[in-house]
Amino acid sequence: MVVSIASFVLMMIAARQLADHMATVEILFLRSLGALVILLALWPRLGTAGYTTHRLHLHVIRNVIHFCGQYAWVWGITLAPLAVVTAIEFTTPVWVALLAAVFLRERIAPHRWAAIAGGIVGVLAIVHPGARAFGPAALIVLSGSFCYAGAIMTAKALLRTDRVTALVFYMSLLQLPLGLVGSLFVWVWPVGSDAPWIVAMGVTGLTAHYSMGKALSLGDASFVLPMDFLRLPCIALAALVIYGERIDGWTMLGALLIFAGNYWSVREEARPA
Repeated sequence: MVVSIASFVLMMIAARQLADHMATVEILFLRSLGALVILLALWPRLGTAGYTTHRLHLHVIRNVIHFCGQYAWVWGITLAPLAVVTAIEFTTPVWVALLAAVFLRERIAPHRWAAIAGGIVGVLAIVHPGARAFGPAALIVLSGSFCYAGAIMTAKALLRTDRVTALVFYMSLLQLPLGLVGSLFVWVWPVGSDAPWIVAMGVTGLTAHYSMGKALSLGDASFVLPMDFLRLPCIALAALVIYGERIDGWTMLGALLIFAGNYWSVREEARPA
């Protein structure tokens, strides 16, 4: 999850840099292309077994949903401060934890409920009434969070039979044509200064989801996902340093609540049964 958080932060910065002159759908296409090239290069090392699946239909469903979520996420990055986008996105783990309890029969222990509650209260503090979060950007990112919840649930089901490498491979392979079709209407040729950010999108598009998938394969979704709340203070600090997006008192309070809930949850999870 630490690798996943770092990857998502870098991915968000890269998306913001490219979004200055590229359409959202083209950014998603380049991201899928870069990740797919890396995975194909690793094929001789990982072997066919690392990419095998017997449930291609579920991969298709997952990636259509996930592509919609990614589109909303990147679009939201162009409309609102990065900390606000990340805060609203953190409604996803709440939905995932509840759906996991209903459909996957995962038990949500009291300390995990504390992490979820801390995350919710922290996010509400950040997007308090009157903040910039209340507007079109909030609705766009919120719709993306619903899509992410559905994609994560299908990923959890796929991990019962497929390797994590298969998940990220079919994610790149199936989302590549989705991005390409849309890009044909708004294509802008990248310039030299775009190269580092395009590479960053491709690499983090792979490492973020591989790490997230690996974490989900090792622990319950209701435990793994609340840890992702730590991404908020990280992206808020990066946005302050790079873009001058100031961190107000509400954001600091929300980050503290999020950290407190996660710290207690992880500490209780580590105790011997």
